[in-house]
Amino acid sequence: MRGVWSAVAIAIAGSLAVAALAVPGVASAKPPAGTRKARAFPGTPTVGALFDSATSRTHFCTASVVASPHGNVLLTAAHCVDGSAKGWSFAPGFRHGVSPYGRWRVTGVYLDAQWIADQNPRRDYAFLTVAPKRIDGQRTDIQTVTGANGLSTGPSRGETVTVPAYPHGTANGPITCTAMVYFDGVFPAFNCNPYVDGTSGSPWLATTPDGIMIVGLIAGLHQGGCYPYTSYSPPLGSHARAVYRRAVTGAKPEIAPKPGPDGCSTGL
Repeated sequence: MRGVWSAVAIAIAGSLAVAALAVPGVASAKPPAGTRKARAFPGTPTVGALFDSATSRTHFCTASVVASPHGNVLLTAAHCVDGSAKGWSFAPGFRHGVSPYGRWRVTGVYLDAQWIADQNPRRDYAFLTVAPKRIDGQRTDIQTVTGANGLSTGPSRGETVTVPAYPHGTANGPITCTAMVYFDGVFPAFNCNPYVDGTSGSPWLATTPDGIMIVGLIAGLHQGGCYPYTSYSPPLGSHARAVYRRAVTGAKPEIAPKPGPDGCSTGL
C-alpha cells in the first residue's frame, strides 16, 4: 500500500485518515535486473500532492487533474480515501513546501460500487471533485490553471509510461520515471525504483495520437505494490469511465470505506 496514515485527518469530521504503510513480504527481495531508477524533477502542473486539510504540511498520496467538461475532476487511488474527503486539499506542481498553483479544496469523492462493497483491487480508483477559486476576480476551475490529461483505457503490453509521483513527507519533491508496461494477470505493472509510500494515485501517462493520456495509476494489486520497485494499476475501462461520469455530472458524492489490508505480508 502506497498511502500513509495521517493522525490529523482522523480529527477532521467527515474526512478520516488515509491508508496504512506498506509492509514488504520479503525484506531481502531485490529489484529485477534492468529496473530503472526514479529521479527527482521539478514537477508538472497536472500532477500534485494530496493533503488532509487546507493547512497540513504533510502530504500522503498523489492525484492528477483529469480533463472534464467543468474542469474540476481529479484521479487518485481509492485506497487513499477513507470517509468523504471533504476539506482535503490538492496542490498541483507541489515542490519542497511550495504550492505554485495554490491549494484546491476537495468537495467530494466518487468510487466504484465493487470497491465500496469489498475493495475489489480491480476497482481501486477514485475521482475527486475540487471547488473553484476566485482568481483576478473570476471564478476559475483548476483545469483552467493547470491543464489536464485525458482519461484513456488501460495501457497495452510493452507501452511506455511516465509516472510523476509524490513520496510521502513534509516537503518532499516529486519524482518521475519512464518504464515499459507488462502484466501480472489482469493488472498492468512497471518496474522502477523507488516508488514508496505516498505515490499511490500517481498517474501513468502515455503519449498517444490524442495527446498525453492517463492509462493507469498506482493502485490495484496489493494497493499499488508491496515493493518500491514494482508498481501496479487497476485496469481502466468502462467501469472507471462510469465513475468518472458520475463525478463529471455532479452526482451525490460517496463515503469511502476504511481500506483493508493490502496482502503484502501474507499474499506473496
